[in-house]
Amino acid sequence: MFVRTASERDLETIKALLAETWHATYDAIYGVERVDEITAEWHSLASLKARLTRPNSEFLVADDGKKIAGMAFAAATSDGKVLVLHQLYIRPGNQRAGVGRLLLDEVEQSFPEARTMRVEVEEANAPALVFYAASGFVRAGETANCGAEQSGIPALILEKKLG
Repeated sequence: MFVRTASERDLETIKALLAETWHATYDAIYGVERVDEITAEWHSLASLKARLTRPNSEFLVADDGKKIAGMAFAAATSDGKVLVLHQLYIRPGNQRAGVGRLLLDEVEQSFPEARTMRVEVEEANAPALVFYAASGFVRAGETANCGAEQSGIPALILEKKLG
């Protein structure tokens, strides 16, 4: 498994990976219809394509040469001190195999000036909370709008000191 920068040719695969992962993770929490709505909006090809050229960001995939097993997208704040991990998703069949750790390590290395990494996690997503705790993240707060303004999705804000 290797980590590389995502390209436009990966976007259809990433979109499918996100839909598969979101359904496996969130159907029981939000229901199939709501997950379909979220993935259609947040993971559209246009939305994913915009991430490819966003300044001060890194859009990565974990690839074994045959298929993409996971993806990550992170962006630094304007001063570069805080790194926001917007997405880290691993295909269900590849979870708990070290893929998330590979992607998280690469994200951290891509922003050497960052002093804090922040991520928002749905409180009911216990496997993600365990992963982030094992990776050195601690609870730093809460938000009523995970992922987007007015999403209405509550989440915990976790942070990890870097450097």
